[in-house]
Amino acid sequence: MPNHTIVQIEHVTKTYLQGKVEVHAVKDLTLEIPNGDFSALCGPSGSGKTTVLNMIGGLDIPTQGKVVLEGHDLSTLSRAALSTLRRDRIGFVFQAYNLIPVMTAYENAEFVLKLQGVNNREIQDRVMKILKEVGLEALAHRRPDEMSGGQQQRVAITRAIATHPAIVLADEPTANVDSQTAESLLDLMQELNEEEGVTFLFSTHDPRVMDRARRLIRLHDGQLEKDEVRD
Repeated sequence: MPNHTIVQIEHVTKTYLQGKVEVHAVKDLTLEIPNGDFSALCGPSGSGKTTVLNMIGGLDIPTQGKVVLEGHDLSTLSRAALSTLRRDRIGFVFQAYNLIPVMTAYENAEFVLKLQGVNNREIQDRVMKILKEVGLEALAHRRPDEMSGGQQQRVAITRAIATHPAIVLADEPTANVDSQTAESLLDLMQELNEEEGVTFLFSTHDPRVMDRARRLIRLHDGQLEKDEVRD
């Protein structure tokens, strides 16, 4: 597995206005995410975890500094170019699943692939292979409201990795599921990382996720407190 850098965060600051008060969500953060990482951004609420994830995903832009994804400075891209980069190179797994309620599990998983123009045979092969891997082959034609929270999160993971992204950004992926389901989801993501080389970056305060991560990036008040790589 090549060890190139996928994400470079260079002296990034993110400031929001709350009324007339400036709030520094992230302060002068510098960080690199290499290919194959299985890392967790951790820290208390308000430490900047989700803000960092959103800036890497191009959902938010830094007030200062830059975020570079596979050589692309996200702040210099047009809206269309940024949208294409997000679609093709970033997989998102959200705490609230963000599935399309009128679509089946299969249709949710194939949605981005259709936007990419992948042919139907390739879509079917990719989606059914992953649904089988995540244990949802038999539920491919169920809608989200016919599935448990853990099953919905598995659909979200399927959707995130079906496009073969450079990186999967997972924001509190275990927050809305029970302990057994959380461990099962983490088993799945760890397996995808180790066997298929999928890069994962989590935002979490869940000890179960932190225990699995090979790297803990601790934030406090928007600043890097500790960057710990573990064997």
